[in-house]
Amino acid sequence: MSVFMDLNLSYTADRDALQSLIESAAHLGFSTVAINYVFEPTAKKKQEIPTPTPISELIDQLPIVQGRSRPIRVLNRLTIVMSDSSHFRPNAAEYRSFDLLALQPTTEKLFHAACMLYDVDIICISVTEKLPFFFKRAPVNGAVDRGLVFEVSYSAAIRDSTMRRYTIANAISLMESCKGKSVILSSAAEKALEIRGPYDVTNLGLLFGLSDGDAKEAVSSTCRSVLLHAVSVLRDQEDGQWDHLHHEELQ
Repeated sequence: MSVFMDLNLSYTADRDALQSLIESAAHLGFSTVAINYVFEPTAKKKQEIPTPTPISELIDQLPIVQGRSRPIRVLNRLTIVMSDSSHFRPNAAEYRSFDLLALQPTTEKLFHAACMLYDVDIICISVTEKLPFFFKRAPVNGAVDRGLVFEVSYSAAIRDSTMRRYTIANAISLMESCKGKSVILSSAAEKALEIRGPYDVTNLGLLFGLSDGDAKEAVSSTCRSVLLHAVSVLRDQEDGQWDHLHHEELQ
């Protein structure tokens, strides 16, 4: 039986809205989700990296996953929208508060650096605008070789017809370079109505240029590889001590 994951549920300070997101994900059959904190530094003023709120403070009781006997597992994720190389601080202590670390580079140079140099788990592809660069095979292959994955999110395509065109065009451009491998599909949902079930997401993957097999992996086994990669990075950084992700989460 496949274990489905949505590694991008948008964080909101509205506790009821966040609880609804998590409950909807569990009802749709997702065994693991990640609450995504987006950090977008600007040049005008220094900004503090957010601190994740403990899951126990966000939701009183974790819902049981549809079709399974265990409650949904909720992780914390940080996504850095990167428009300058100074926005990523290697080995920053604040990053260790998060289970998953993602970068969304906004230029070709930063995309290349994210693929080839930085210790992150996920590289996000913008879906709300036309990308100012093309995906080149060398950095894409370099990222894949390093165990990174690329993420395409779909909720923007639900909200707006223009963003739908950008989402499909940018996704197809990525698939042409990575051949559909090392890709995860996530919702980036801000509210419960924007989450789709795993099989609906698989069908969206076909629209994005994925094969049927790769689309299924994009919500299951490839997501699991993200967690395994995160564990390996944490072990390297913490000298064997990794408390954020436990073995049972990878089952």
